[in-house]
Amino acid sequence: MSSLTGKDPLLQPFQLKHLTLRNRLMSTSHEPAYSEDGMPKERYRRYHAEKAKGGIALTMTAGSAVVSRDSPAAFGNLHAYDDAIVPWLKELADECHEHGAAVMIQITHLGRRTNWNKADWLPVLSASPVREPAHRSFPKEAEDWDIERIVADYAAAAQRMQAAGLDGIEFEAYGHLMDSFWSPATNKREDAFAGSLDNRLRFAFMVVEAVRKAVGEKFIVGVRMVADEDWEKGLSRAEGVEIAQRFARSGKVDFLNIIRGHIETDAALNEVIPIAGMRSAPHLDFTGEVRAATKFPIFHAARISDVATARHAVAEGKLDMVGMTRPHIADPYIAAKVAAGEEHRIRPCVGATYCLDRIYEGGEALCIHNAATGREATIPHIISRSDGPLKKVVVVGAGPAGLEMARAAAERGHSVSVLEAAPQAGGQVRLAAQNPRRRELIGIVDWRLSELERLGVPIRYDCWAEAQDVTALEPDIVVIATGGLPQPPPLDAGDDLVTTSWDIISGAAKPAETVLVYDDNGGHQGMTAAELAAIAGSGVELVSPERFFAPEMGGMNHVPYMREFHRRGVRVTINTRLRSVRRDGNKLIATLGSDFVPEWSEERRVDQIVGEHGTFANDELYHVLKPLSSNGGAVDYEALVKGGNVFPFRNPDGGFALLRIGDAVASRNIHAAIYDGIRYALRF
Repeated sequence: MSSLTGKDPLLQPFQLKHLTLRNRLMSTSHEPAYSEDGMPKERYRRYHAEKAKGGIALTMTAGSAVVSRDSPAAFGNLHAYDDAIVPWLKELADECHEHGAAVMIQITHLGRRTNWNKADWLPVLSASPVREPAHRSFPKEAEDWDIERIVADYAAAAQRMQAAGLDGIEFEAYGHLMDSFWSPATNKREDAFAGSLDNRLRFAFMVVEAVRKAVGEKFIVGVRMVADEDWEKGLSRAEGVEIAQRFARSGKVDFLNIIRGHIETDAALNEVIPIAGMRSAPHLDFTGEVRAATKFPIFHAARISDVATARHAVAEGKLDMVGMTRPHIADPYIAAKVAAGEEHRIRPCVGATYCLDRIYEGGEALCIHNAATGREATIPHIISRSDGPLKKVVVVGAGPAGLEMARAAAERGHSVSVLEAAPQAGGQVRLAAQNPRRRELIGIVDWRLSELERLGVPIRYDCWAEAQDVTALEPDIVVIATGGLPQPPPLDAGDDLVTTSWDIISGAAKPAETVLVYDDNGGHQGMTAAELAAIAGSGVELVSPERFFAPEMGGMNHVPYMREFHRRGVRVTINTRLRSVRRDGNKLIATLGSDFVPEWSEERRVDQIVGEHGTFANDELYHVLKPLSSNGGAVDYEALVKGGNVFPFRNPDGGFALLRIGDAVASRNIHAAIYDGIRYALRF
C-alpha cells in the first residue's frame, strides 16, 4: 500500500467490540434471491465470497433471514428458523473469513411485509391490522402468544447464526414487525405495547434481551433501524433519534445501521433507496446527526455510489462503516482497486437498479452491466488470459454487446479490432442516456472505453462495415454486434404514420401538441418517450395492450415515470391495442381495439402517434458473411452453457468463425447484450 492510500480514510480499520474490520467498506444486508429452498447454497456463497476476495471489510448477508414460519419469504429470504441453515452459513462464513472479510446476517420477522398465500399459508401479522399496500396483505394484530413465540424465535435464530460462525447479526427494524410497534402509522393497539415510547419499544427490547441471553455478551448484535419515517403520520425524527439513543445506552447492542423514510409503497421505498436521477447520499447528513446524538458505531447506506462520496462520509464523521451495496454488485473489487491506486478502474454503479427491480418482480439480482455478479461459478469477475491459441477477433458494433465482447476478448489476450458505424460508441445505451434522469447510464459505455484504451484495442468510428472491411483484417473470429433498429408495432394500416420512440428520445422528432404513445414492448423505451413528450409540454396518452403497463420494468424504476406522469397529466390506458392509424387533415386518427371484445373499438384524434415495439435485428452484414464462415453462424448452445468449442465446423471453405450477439440477434436489453459479450468471449 502506498503512503497515499495508507492515509485514505476508507482504508483505515474499524474496531467493533472485539472485531477488527479491515477497512470502512461494507455491503449492507440485501436479499439477492440466490437462495435454494431458503438456504444459502453455492451461488449465494460465491456471491459473498467474491466481495471478500475484493477486499471488503464486512459483507452483511440476507435481507432479511426470517425467524418464524409465519414470516414467509417475500423475495427469496433465507430461513433463519431452520437448523439446516447452519452448515450452509458456516461454509459461507469460513470462505469469507479466509479472504479477510467479516460476515454478519440480518434477521427479522417480516410482519405485514409479505403475503399469506406463500409457504405454509399462515396468517400475516403486525402490531395492528394495518394493510401494507406494497404486499397487499391484511395482517392480524399480533396476540400475546404470537409475541412470546416470535421473541423465542429471534433468540433461536440468533443462536443458529452464532453456531454458523458468523461475526454478528442485525435486526431489521424498518417496515417489518419490530418497528411496526414503534410507528404511530402502524401501531393502533390499546395494550401494554402501545401509547408511550416505552410501551412501543417493549417488543423490541424483549427481543434484544432474549437474544443477548441466548448468544451472550461477546457476540455482535446491531439494529438496522428507521430513525425518522419522514412521514406525517409515522415515526418522527425526534422519536427516532430517541430510540437510537436508547439502543446506544442499553449496553445490549453494538452498532446501529441508520435508515430514513418508510417503505410501504413503491414511491416511499424509492426515497429510501434512491435510483438514477435522484440525489446522491440523501440521508448522509441525517445519519451524521444520529451519530453525533448517540456517539455510537453507525453504519449507513443509501445511494453512496462512488468512492469520493464514501470517503467524504467517513472523513467527515458522518458514519463509521459506509454501505456501498449496489456498487459492490457492480464491482466487488472496490476496496482492492482503491488500495492498489486503481480507483479509476472501478466499474461504476450507474443507478439503473436493475438488480432490485428484478428481485421485487420475482427474479434474482443481476447487475445491468456486470454479468458475473450472481454467476461467479461460470463467469469470472477477473478474466484470465487464454491458455489456448490467441486469435484475431473483429467486432462489428460498439454498443454494449460489442464493447463487452471486445473488453473480455482482449483480457483473454486476443488481438481485437472494433468497427463502429456511428461517430461515438454506445448504441442504444447512448440513446437511453438522452433521458436526463438516466444520463448516468453512459458510465456503462465510458468504463468500457477506458478499459479498451488500457488494453490497446482500437475502435474505427464512422465505419459502416461491409464484408470486405471485415475480411481485409484476416480475422479468426468475427462478432456481429450491430444491434437493432426500431420497428413499428404490427398494425392493420398506417405503419408509415407512426413516429418511433427513438425519434422522440433522440430529438430527431419534436413532440407534437397531442401525442398518443403506444407501448407494445413494456420497457424503458416507451415510458421514456412518453415522459420526454410530457416534459416538452405535450398532452400525452400512453396506451398499452398489457394488463399493467411497463411489465419489463420493475417497481423501483416505475416510480419516477409515474411521478412525472401525474405531474404532467399523462393519461394511461391499459388492456387496449392500437389497430390502425389514418390521416384526417392535419390530424391522425388512432383506432383502438380490444383483445377481450373483438368488436369493441374507440378512436383518438391526435397530432402524433409514437410507437414502441422493440427492435428488429440489424443483421444484413451477418447474412452476407454467413457463407464465408466456417460455422455458417451456428452456435453450439450446449457448449456455450457447459464448456467447449461453441463453433461447430460446417463449411470447410470458411475462413473464420462467425457469431452475432445482443440485439443483432433479437430485441432484448442491456444486461442480455453484456452477458452475450462476456460469455462468448470466455469460450475463445
